[in-house]
Amino acid sequence: MLLTITVQNLGHGGLADGDGNPEDRWPQLAERINGAAERVGAPHVDVAMFCEANGWERYGHKQLARAARDLSLDAAPLTPSRSGYGTALLYRREVLGHWVRHNADFGREALHGLAVTAVDIGLPAPLSFLPVHFTPFSAEQAVIEANYAATRGYKYGPFAVLAGDVNYPPASAAHPLPDFGEMRPYNIGSRTLLPDGDFAPGQALEPDRRVTRKLAHNGLVDVAWHLFQQSGDEALLRPTATDDRIDQIWVSGPLADAVSDYQVLDTPAGASDHHGLVVRLDTDAIDTTNLWTYR
Repeated sequence: MLLTITVQNLGHGGLADGDGNPEDRWPQLAERINGAAERVGAPHVDVAMFCEANGWERYGHKQLARAARDLSLDAAPLTPSRSGYGTALLYRREVLGHWVRHNADFGREALHGLAVTAVDIGLPAPLSFLPVHFTPFSAEQAVIEANYAATRGYKYGPFAVLAGDVNYPPASAAHPLPDFGEMRPYNIGSRTLLPDGDFAPGQALEPDRRVTRKLAHNGLVDVAWHLFQQSGDEALLRPTATDDRIDQIWVSGPLADAVSDYQVLDTPAGASDHHGLVVRLDTDAIDTTNLWTYR
């Protein structure tokens, strides 16, 4: 079975700008997500993972219902978060069945929340999805959140997809450098390594890759980098925001060779300040030889 999976940072729920002014961008976001299937030659999207779903719970979950209707998907429970900028997951029940586990335990240990949703598609263990959005304010705290995310993603076994706005540079030192000139001072303060000694404006900056390396340390694989290593196609490494590829899809090792067709979603323009992503997952190609259980 081929699954089409998308991820998108909505930007303030897709309902407001950064100053809190009403700005309904959901129609453009829905167009982007629905159009993702065509980008990879699929009939429809099967899983949509969102960051910054703030406001989606208001007025009787009005926006969550709107999203489910416009995408023709069912919704897992919204993720609770300390910030109010939680994550959301919608899925195609006709393909995946109803979720068998939805677990937000320890989710508030991350600023924007964490929750894992697992489905039974006939694999020896459930297939789990965990939208992620790590704190942008502290790389040190984000490393801790990344470890929580990886651990919770494995709660129901070795088959896991983690995707979202990780807010930090990709793990490999061979990855293209961020566009430091586009970084705001607070992004430089959080996304680059603290130099030894005094910091002088204009001095060389080094990306802080500890957050994504913590995901790799947990046996997860950055899909775009994995496919780039196979193909050499530099389009796979396009930035997803102003200065770097901070929106990423990670899969557990058994899924790495089952993922293909990675694409960046950048139309309609203005839908969000982040591009979206789409991949396809061939569930028949998942490696089922190492069936450990969580303990």
